[in-house]
Order: sequence, then C-alpha cells, then structure tokens
Amino acid sequence: MAPRRLPRRRRARRAARRCPAGWGPGEPSGRGSGPRSRAPPPHGPGVPDEPDPRAGLFHSPGGSVTHDVSLDEADDLDRREHRRARSAPSREVRFKLTSFEELNVSATPAYLVKGLIPRVGLTVIWGPPKCGKTFWAFDLFMHVALGWAYRGHRVIQGTVVYCALEGVTGLAARKEAFRLSFLGKHQGPVPFHVMSTPLSLAADQRAFVADIARQIPNTPPAVIVIDTLNRSIAGSESDDRDMSAYIRAADDLKNAFGCSVVVIHHSGLDASRPRGHTSLPGAVDAQISVKRDAANQIIATVGLFKDGPEGEVITSTLNVVDVGTDAEGETITSCVIEQVDAPGRPAKASSPMPKGAQIALRALHEAINAEGKPFASDHVPAAAKVVTVEQWRSYAYRMGVSDSDEPEARRKAFKRAHETLVARERVGRWDELVWATSA
Repeated sequence: MAPRRLPRRRRARRAARRCPAGWGPGEPSGRGSGPRSRAPPPHGPGVPDEPDPRAGLFHSPGGSVTHDVSLDEADDLDRREHRRARSAPSREVRFKLTSFEELNVSATPAYLVKGLIPRVGLTVIWGPPKCGKTFWAFDLFMHVALGWAYRGHRVIQGTVVYCALEGVTGLAARKEAFRLSFLGKHQGPVPFHVMSTPLSLAADQRAFVADIARQIPNTPPAVIVIDTLNRSIAGSESDDRDMSAYIRAADDLKNAFGCSVVVIHHSGLDASRPRGHTSLPGAVDAQISVKRDAANQIIATVGLFKDGPEGEVITSTLNVVDVGTDAEGETITSCVIEQVDAPGRPAKASSPMPKGAQIALRALHEAINAEGKPFASDHVPAAAKVVTVEQWRSYAYRMGVSDSDEPEARRKAFKRAHETLVARERVGRWDELVWATSA
C-alpha cells in the first residue's frame, strides 16, 4: 500500500522545520532539470548538512533536496488557494441553492383549470375504451384555448397542442360539432393546434419540442395533450424501463415550455387503475378517471390532485350534432359534451334513433350471437365479442336496413346507420372490427 500523502500545508510546514533559520527563500523546484541540475553532494555520518550552491535548496542527511519554505509562506499559499476557489465562477451554477429567506409564496396561479389540471405538471386522464374520455378531454381543452370557465372552475387561457395519434378524422368532426354548437358568436382564431404525426415520445422529444417552438414561437403551449399513451410509447407499458423513459420524456416536454402535459390512457384488466407499470401513477400531479354509468352518462372523477382537493365528480352526456354531408350526400355526425348536474340525473334526450339505425343495431347483436369472437387488443374491451364490418353489413341487409333492394340504396342506408351508432357510441369500432357497447 502506498504511503498516505500529507496535506500540502503540512508538507510545507515539515519542509520549513528542516530548513535552518535565516536562510532566504529558494526556487520552487527540488528536481532540477536542464543545465542547472546536478547530483547532490555526498553526506554521511559526521558530515554536516551543507547548503547547496543552487540558491534556496538544502540537502538533508539522507541526500534529498527540500524546499526552503517558511511558515508565513505556507499560510500565504493557503490564502491564495482559498481566494482562487472563491473567485472562480468558471461555469454557470447548475444546482442552485435557495436560502430560507428567499423561499416565498408565489402569487402566480398554480392551475390551468382550477382543481383539475395543474399549470405545470403531468396529468393522466384514463378509462376503458369507448367511455367518452376523448370527447370529454377535447371539450375541456377547448375551454382552455378559449379562456372559458369550465363547470365553475377557473381557467387560465392558453395555447393547446393536441396530439391526435389515433382517430384524427373523428377529431375534425368533433371540432366542427363544437364550432356549430358553441362558437356562433366567436370571432378570431382559436389557439388549438392538432398534431397527428406518429410520435415516440422518448425518442422524438427533442425534435418535437423544436418543431413546436418553430411553428408557434410567439405563443408557447400552455398544455400539450397526448392521445394516447399506447400510441406514443416505444416498448411496453408494463416494462419499468420503458415507462421510466416515457415519464422522463414527458417531464422534459413539461420543462421545455413550462407547461402542463396531459396523457390520455386506458385502463387494463384491473379497471380500478391505469394500465401498465405503477411508476406512472406515482409520477403524476393529477389523475382523472372517466367511465360510463348505467344511464350512459360520462363520469369524470378527480382521483388525485397534488396540493388540491380530490374526489370531485363531473357528469356529462353526449349530444349528436350533424356537421355536414359527404361527397355522396350522406349526413356526417359527431357529438358534443353537455353538462349534467349530478350522477343519476336522466341525460338530456337526444334526437330519436332513426329506424335504419335501430335495425342495424339489432342486426349487430344477431351477428355477434352467431359469429362473434373475443379479440385480444388494447383497442377492444376485454369482454367484448367482435365481428367484421362485412359480417355486420350482411346481417343488416338481410334484416331490411333499407326499404329498397337496390345495392346503392342499401349501401347508403347501412352507412348512415353505421355512422349514427358509432357517433352515439352504441357501437364500438377499431379497424374493420365492430362490437356492441354496454350502453
């Protein structure tokens, strides 16, 4: 084991004690090199220590060369090193300390939507597929973009970036339904921006931040909504490393703009919590669950809200709105969220279901009873049995979805019925699979 090296000041003091009194300061080198270097003179028993001709150096009996350093010089050396350490701000302080006296309560509101969404933080809105959570979230963040109070909750107006990573065509119809229902007297642009490019949040976070800043440099987002987690994570929701990387990327996104980040997520087999690794609930600042009740109402419950009350219930219903016609003259519909005062109150009656839609719904149940199969997917409820759209269409044709036998008339009648049932969320659809909802 190598001998322990003494602190510099102690080495200086030891050297000073070995030097005779009255000698002047020497050169700061004990290992001469070049023309001035030569071997020390011999020493031995009875040979007194001699000063070296090289000024300032002294040969001890062991033959080593030592520095002529006084105690005052050692103290001066310590002072110079201390001053250098104090006056060396060679880089900006990264880990800043805040004194007790500097800790002050901020007057800036800590909320984006008071009691629901923090101004800066991570929120998860979760629930089973087809429970209305995307309709509810869209309505909530349209209120943020417009600066409208939401169900008695104060709102800080701000720019919204909505990542529609699934169902972007449906989002366009929801926007039009909202515009027709609520924006009749509104003038000017609405700071609500949709992004539908596939996104892997952990891998694309830096590029995503740069692209947002480049496109809306003067109005940075107050909130970024990611719909859904499943479509924006690389890897598995249940893997701790993948989920940890996702959470870090969401935090980086939040810190880049000083904004709120909201992730829309599904529940799993355990319907009492969000699907996936438990590190997600542990990292959020707010958590809101969404479900349907027996009256087909959308129930949003504040399950967690740091620094605020929990347990508030917000009840809504969907109202069908005609938003236009397609190239074939068929009506395009979507839905808007409408307030219901309390759970259990009968939902506001929407327009009666057309006859063709009633027939198509019965046909779907017949098809499922005869040919339905379970389908394991994140996009299909676990207990649902599915059939293909073509199987459903065949049953609907046989049961008389159209009064005409003309192929084109039957096709249009089924299309109208299909769109009406999906818009009213009586039928769920993913890709070419359909199933009956619990409504």
